[in-house]
This record gives sequence, C-alpha cells and structure tokens, in this order.
Amino acid sequence: MKQGQGLPIWVLPLAAGLGALVLVFAILMVLDARPQPTSGEVTSSGRADIGGPFTLVDETGTTVTEADFLGRPMLIYFGFTYCPDICPFSLQVIAAALDELPDEQRAEFQPMLITVDPERDTPEQLALYVSSDAFPDNLTGLTGTPEQIAAVASEYRVIYRRVLEEGAPEDTYTMDHTSLIYLMDRQGEFHSVYAHGTPPGQLARRLQDFLEENPG
Repeated sequence: MKQGQGLPIWVLPLAAGLGALVLVFAILMVLDARPQPTSGEVTSSGRADIGGPFTLVDETGTTVTEADFLGRPMLIYFGFTYCPDICPFSLQVIAAALDELPDEQRAEFQPMLITVDPERDTPEQLALYVSSDAFPDNLTGLTGTPEQIAAVASEYRVIYRRVLEEGAPEDTYTMDHTSLIYLMDRQGEFHSVYAHGTPPGQLARRLQDFLEENPG
C-alpha cells in the first residue's frame, strides 16, 4: 500500500456501525441472501437488483457511463471527500486487500469512489482526493449533478442524507451514508457486497476466489 498522507484511520463509532449493519441486512432482504459466518462480510453471488446504468463525471472532468468500465470487475464505494473517518477507512481497506494480491490480479480490478456529496465534490476536489497515497492505485472518483448522484445511489440501494449540527455554519455539514463495498463483475452485474469492517485479508481472499471463478 502507498504511504498515508495524514488521513485518519478511526474505528467506526458504535452507532454508525449498527446503522451500517441495518443497511446490510436490508440489502440482504432484497437479495434473499444470508450473511456468511465470517464476521463483517456479506456476499451473494448471481443476479440481483443492484447496480445499473449511470452517467457521471470522473476526476478529470470527463463524462463516463457504466459502459466505460465493462471488462474489468469494479470495487465501488459510495462516500465523500470531506468524510473524516469512515470513507478513508473503507478505501484503505480496499487498498490493503488489493495489495495482498499478485500484481497481475490487482491490476484486473477497478476501484471507484462515487460521491454522495456532489455539491462539494467537484472533479477538481476528487482529483486531489483519489491521488492520496493512502488509497488504491488507479482509484477513480465520480461525481455529477444531484439528480445523477441520486439516480446511481438508487440503483445501488445507497441511502444518504446531509447532517448539520444546530447552529453550525452551513458549509460544515457532513453526510450520513451507507458504507458498503460492492463487487461488480466484468459485465457490470452485481456479484457481492462487503460490510464496513470486513478485514482486508478476507476481502483479498474473496477477490481471488472471484477471479478463479470468473477468469478474464
């Protein structure tokens, strides 16, 4: 993994963790799947009503769609660049998991951050963020209009909302959001979802299993 740039790696607060678990099991109800015995991990192979077409803008300012990423399995995380802890933690988990893979396997995956805060997360802001040495190599950041973000979040069953402390300046808001890692296959179809807190080693093994079952 690349060296960090001072981004904190904090333990997810209990309340947020419980909220994330509720969201995980809500998704499981959609998938008609069951949590695996391994702590922090939820997977369900096969087709599911998660994911779909999108039109967004990457960190270079280029408009992209889901078709631009076909042929490579995607590791998608919904978050935002002003997130103090949960988002950098999750992105660092992805980075650590990918770093456990051989170079040729690591290169097959496309890690992606889709913002839930399009107002502040401009392409320029995302470009600075995704270039952090703490995050996966080749991390792509995606933003768009509020309507475009709402549409892709709906496709992935992601819940998010703005939170502002009473009396605080308007620009100091944060975002509550679903914290899951989605693995999409080479055709852009849903394969698995991993809960916040999944250990990097477990995620790495699942990614290797995926490649063995779905060779390029």
